[in-house]
Amino acid sequence: MPKIKIDDIEYDLDRLSESAQGNLTMLRACEAEIQRLQLLLAISQTARNAYASALRAALPSPLDQTLAQGETLKLS
Repeated sequence: MPKIKIDDIEYDLDRLSESAQGNLTMLRACEAEIQRLQLLLAISQTARNAYASALRAALPSPLDQTLAQGETLKLS
C-alpha cells in the first residue's frame, strides 16, 4: 500500500477518506503551482536585472549630460 507521512505520522493512502484524498490531491497541485510560480519569479527577476543593466549602459553619462547642456568642462 502506498503511504504518506504528514506531521511525522504515516498514513496508508488507500485508507484515507475521499475527502482526505481530494485534499491531498489539491495540496500536491498547490505545491506544484508554487514551485512553478517561484521559477517564473526567478526568471522575471533575472530578466528585470538584465534590462536594468542594459538601461544603465544606454543612458548618457553625467559628463555627457553636462556638456550637452552647453556648460564647459572645467579641469582643476
